[in-house]
Amino acid sequence: MIVGILGVGHLAAALVTGLNRAGLPSQSILLSSRGRSRELSERYHIPVCADTAELVRRSDIIVLAVRPHDAAKALEGLTWRVDQVLVSVCAGVSLSALPAAPAQRVRAMPLTAAEINASPTIFFPDIPKARWLIEKFGPAIALRNEREFEVATVNAAIYGWAQVLVRQSAEWCAAQGADGTAMRQLVAQTFVAAGRLIAERDQPMEDLLSELVTPGGITELGLKIMEVGGQPAVWREACEAVLARLTGAAAG
Repeated sequence: MIVGILGVGHLAAALVTGLNRAGLPSQSILLSSRGRSRELSERYHIPVCADTAELVRRSDIIVLAVRPHDAAKALEGLTWRVDQVLVSVCAGVSLSALPAAPAQRVRAMPLTAAEINASPTIFFPDIPKARWLIEKFGPAIALRNEREFEVATVNAAIYGWAQVLVRQSAEWCAAQGADGTAMRQLVAQTFVAAGRLIAERDQPMEDLLSELVTPGGITELGLKIMEVGGQPAVWREACEAVLARLTGAAAG
């Protein structure tokens, strides 16, 4: 199986690193002559194609990783085969906006944690070749339709917000005199632990939280202060703004 990467920016670089880490041979990956292709080619000994037409001709799976507003233009004039799969990781770009017939088209939204094979990646529709690829980046989460995909894509923004919270919390601890390196690890692993507990236990989230938020406890104290400050209303507002941006891009 040959995987071609069309568009080699920050996210694509993370995907290439993840594929290498997952054990995909360098000769099974092709890069388009864009962005960071030379750097990645030298690091992983991956071939760079002369142009996009060559990349598509030689690949079984093509990952479209250009800027969303460039997605349709990047695919213009290309010849596709029925046995190929185009996996678009362009946020807000609908399947209907991807001119790649007769190839199968899939939308996916990996996170940069794909570089350490830890990205929970949503995708639609559930096509075997696409799943084969996506599972190399971390947990693969198939969705039912494009509307659900757009809602779930908001998680890509939440991923960044979570990292901001990790940074702010670690910096606060360090400002109190704690070791900065130790606090970075502690706070980051605390977020990992919180996520794993919810992901790996099947009881309702409300029940899990009730075990943590004891009356008069420190968790309840902090939550009350954040609620007065606008949480969770501000969080919902941010999520809805991102969704509006995504669905507006899809409509356009």
